[in-house]
Amino acid sequence: MRVLSLELANFRNYAALCFEPPEGACVLIGANAQGKSNLLEALALLALGKSFRATRESDLVRIDTPAASVSARVRTRNGEQVIACHITREGSGARKRFLRNGRAVSYANFLGGVAAVTFVPADLDIASGPASGRRRMLNAALSQATRTYYGDLARYAKTLAQKNAFLRSPDAADRTLLATYNDQLADSGARLVSARASYVRRLDREAAAAHARWVGTHEALSVTYEPVPEQPDESPDAVAANLRAAMDASKPAELARKMALVGPHRDDVLLALRGLPLARFGSQGQQRTAVLALKAAEYALLRASAGEAPVLLLDDVLSELDAQRRRAFLDSIAGYEQAFITATDLADPALEAAGRVVEVRNGQLELSGAYP
Repeated sequence: MRVLSLELANFRNYAALCFEPPEGACVLIGANAQGKSNLLEALALLALGKSFRATRESDLVRIDTPAASVSARVRTRNGEQVIACHITREGSGARKRFLRNGRAVSYANFLGGVAAVTFVPADLDIASGPASGRRRMLNAALSQATRTYYGDLARYAKTLAQKNAFLRSPDAADRTLLATYNDQLADSGARLVSARASYVRRLDREAAAAHARWVGTHEALSVTYEPVPEQPDESPDAVAANLRAAMDASKPAELARKMALVGPHRDDVLLALRGLPLARFGSQGQQRTAVLALKAAEYALLRASAGEAPVLLLDDVLSELDAQRRRAFLDSIAGYEQAFITATDLADPALEAAGRVVEVRNGQLELSGAYP
């Protein structure tokens, strides 16, 4: 997959932009707050349908303007397509419309139009933050790989919200309705758990291999799925039965705490170096390298499932890596079909050699001498 052109209108600090990115690596250089991350955010929006950093989607719309749009012409194995997202302010919020080749599509049908793997500074929370960040990592990767996963995830989230509202209501003593919610959660949740378990096994192999290429085998990285409850048999039917039993057993505790305590919304992923938890024993550089290895693995798995290479979006990826790890990582992405990398300068010669350089200044792109 390759982005042939990107057009922005009133998106963040870009009043208007039409950009034809190069093949291979595109290195976006500029001082802070010039628009480097905004450019990557726009590309990620076309892949995931949401921002990787905005808490309010109205923040995506340029100040003092009513609406914004992001569109890209992409070349895929099925031919060229135009993917677009329009964002309109509505009060303090915003409304989004998704389009493919000029026709409005649902969010579920929009996913997969642009396949992308992102690394942003907030992704360091994957190594050291709460389990929710690691679940988001799994959900984003699997939702791009298969629409059936996103459908199960949406059904599970809707039913979970209904069950939690029920547990907080005066009607929580209605055990029949609670059993109905549990049956629905076990059904969709079992498919989520089975998909996650299979994915994490493959993620573990790919991430360990990438990590070993960069730093050697003395710091072995492992990635382990930890479902709640434990699942000795990962087939959907067995997982569903186990989830129902665990939910039944947790009824008193759930009624007391007024929240659902069992299911894939409580899952976690354990990252370890040399068998030791990365969050507790890894330095910031080791954590960053491990997360990069996860992203390299995610890239490889998405390429395999989609049958073509996704776009790689790397925001401030080299900070806090020593020279050896920077060079090893940059060498590893040299053959990628298309990657976008942001940095504040070209102090490291390996970065300038990694790809073509574009300078970003106040929402404008200036092609440097390294760009033909």
